[in-house]
Amino acid sequence: MTNKLALFDCDGTMVDSQANICASMDQAFEKHGLIPPDHHLVRRIVGLSLIEAVGQLLPEGDAAIVAAVTQSYKDGFFELRQRGGVHEPLYDGLLETLEELEASGWVLGVATGKSDRGLQHVLETHGLLDRFVTLQTADRHPSKPHPAMVELAIAEAGAAPETTAMIGDTSFDMAMAVNARVRPVGVDWGYHDEHELIEAGAEIVAANMADLNGILNQ
Repeated sequence: MTNKLALFDCDGTMVDSQANICASMDQAFEKHGLIPPDHHLVRRIVGLSLIEAVGQLLPEGDAAIVAAVTQSYKDGFFELRQRGGVHEPLYDGLLETLEELEASGWVLGVATGKSDRGLQHVLETHGLLDRFVTLQTADRHPSKPHPAMVELAIAEAGAAPETTAMIGDTSFDMAMAVNARVRPVGVDWGYHDEHELIEAGAEIVAANMADLNGILNQ
């Protein structure tokens, strides 16, 4: 029997992490004497692998400065986490939605631009680690929208493209879903607008968390 797999993005879909991301990016840019980017621009690149994201924020920067800012971001975020300063609250209704999906026969997974360490921290903090059968991060895959994360998640979960949905808040998530030939389901409480999700391939965009179980079981 082929499993039904509900594959969730993390930042902007399950947790609201924008405050931490923006603060860490400010610090990383300032460390190298650079003017920090507007926070709207920072939110736009959430979901990409970190070095890809920094590269977009520094379009005229050479590889060396992009790599240096990327490492400074990692170091700063790690220090913030060590001080207990990382706050990534769950979006309202997530726990109930995960329970509903499991009850209706779905297995759960994550495909995120976070690092392994970052995802582990989020899931352990919220007691969610045991809920997911597959965890895919930017540490082991090309950046979204490359389909590698989804493809390995499908294999690990015993699913198939036609029984898999990718749930995310950015156009990168939707494009990744299209590239992997799975169902693209957008959410409108994250970092990209509804029209962007639809343009990137979203079949439908959930207005609130409580809609997801019904959408996935249509």
